Amino acid sequence: MIFKSSLSRSTRSKLLGVFALASAILALKTTYLSAKDAPPAVVRNSNDKAVSIPNLAATDWKVLFNEKDLAGWIQKNGWANYRIVDGTVEGTTNDKSPNSFLCTAESYSNFEFTVEVKCDPSLNSGIQIRSASDPNIAGGHVYGPQIEIATQVSGYIYGEGTDRGWLSPSQELHNHFKNQDWNQYVIRANGKRLQTWINGKLIEDITDAIGADSGFIGLQVHSINQGSGPFKVQWRNIRIRPL
Repeated sequence: MIFKSSLSRSTRSKLLGVFALASAILALKTTYLSAKDAPPAVVRNSNDKAVSIPNLAATDWKVLFNEKDLAGWIQKNGWANYRIVDGTVEGTTNDKSPNSFLCTAESYSNFEFTVEVKCDPSLNSGIQIRSASDPNIAGGHVYGPQIEIATQVSGYIYGEGTDRGWLSPSQELHNHFKNQDWNQYVIRANGKRLQTWINGKLIEDITDAIGADSGFIGLQVHSINQGSGPFKVQWRNIRIRPL
């Protein structure tokens, strides 16, 4: 025996639409609750005990810049001018250039890194770690964690070239970066933990659960508003110590 529904075709269609909408709302709610309950991708580590800065006097550091030429380095993304001046890498802005990066040809995973930096206070710069580039975008679009060189927020970590924004959960202003002078940066990347020091002071200590495990190191010359430069940033004593 075949039973026929007493509901009209239009009524059945409306009911199906209501059921579909209810299912979609339930799916969105489940997704929202899952995201809400999930742990954050980046957490700042609590330092109940003193965190030891890497031993800069150790004998197993590798020199990344020979003070004579840019062997082992590749420029990506923009066309700011990088040149050797008095044993330093000097980066100078270009009016029409996007962000430029002088990048190591080699990739690094777990390491300690140190460099001395002097930056024009009108210029924002940074140090890329565990970064990559897309050769199909803007001459090699660079993306990855960037340790800021930007006066009072120097040392905090930003997701350069991504939609992640600041990786540092907050950026309290500080005065550990000296304008118009050399500043020593020390960076440790070990596992998912990233730590930064400026002039011996711990600035950041985070665990980034979804961060890349390996990539190149890059020295950024930031883009500028047309007619506002030129501005310069310099790097020297660039060394790395694989862990």
